Amino acid sequence: MSDLFKKYLTRDNSARIQATRLTESWQTGLAHQHFPDCVQRLLGELVSAAVLLASNIKFDGSLVLQLQGDGPIALIVVECNADLSLRATATLRDGQEIPSEGTLQSLLNANGQGRFIVVLDAANRAPGTSPYQGVVPIEGDTVASALQSYMRDSEQLDTRLWLASDSTHSAGLLLQRLPDHGGHTDAESSPDETWARITQLAATIKPEELLQLDTDTVIHRLFWQEELAAFEPQPVRWHCPCTRERVAEMLRSLGQQEIDDILKEHGQVHITCNFCGKPYEFDAIDCTGLFVDRTGAVHDSDQSLH
Repeated sequence: MSDLFKKYLTRDNSARIQATRLTESWQTGLAHQHFPDCVQRLLGELVSAAVLLASNIKFDGSLVLQLQGDGPIALIVVECNADLSLRATATLRDGQEIPSEGTLQSLLNANGQGRFIVVLDAANRAPGTSPYQGVVPIEGDTVASALQSYMRDSEQLDTRLWLASDSTHSAGLLLQRLPDHGGHTDAESSPDETWARITQLAATIKPEELLQLDTDTVIHRLFWQEELAAFEPQPVRWHCPCTRERVAEMLRSLGQQEIDDILKEHGQVHITCNFCGKPYEFDAIDCTGLFVDRTGAVHDSDQSLH
């Protein structure tokens, strides 16, 4: 079964509850990326957070979450589109040791200069305009606390997050209080009471439960006494647009002379996608084919520039 995002609304319409548990998409993302456990955990937590937040985007575009660090981790970035297709990666600083018990603060904010960046990029953005970008300091000891601080201070949305990740699963639970527009259907419970109750219930969740239990079980265990309206689940998938054809086009743009020089030095051309880590190998025969057009004539892309 594909990975799913699930969304619920409380009976009085005052809060939403969202959850996801990623297996196939998360393991696909890690197939070509190998990080220390503490880095992988932070990356996985940000992946589920991006899914939970991107699901609320009301336009055709993408949400990008970045943790930009001044410690052993230079960057953790996740991009999630409105259709919940995502990709993610981390960049480590050369020569800096990754402590086995590294935390968000020690790995990304060692000198207090780390930044949490949120980018909303509309697909139909007008030429010459920039995407929305919010930048705040990295606050708190976890990805969840950093995001809660951002949502409170920058978006004025009361949000609670519980995130967990290991080598097999990435999972998350989000509670978000909705603006009070009136029209609540439950006269026995005020929005304040509903929010206090569901946040207290959700706070009992343990990381191992998020990772080991399916989403339906988690929601039932926490909120079995609540009357929730369930929305249609949405599939989540890993998607990086890199392809062998795109890499080949990039190599052509370098010109035959530069490719030949690489072949002489290394015997082959090895390219790794900067985002998903997928490797692409081009041997001498592959490289010769890059510069042969459909008529069989050899074409040096450098000459097309003159």
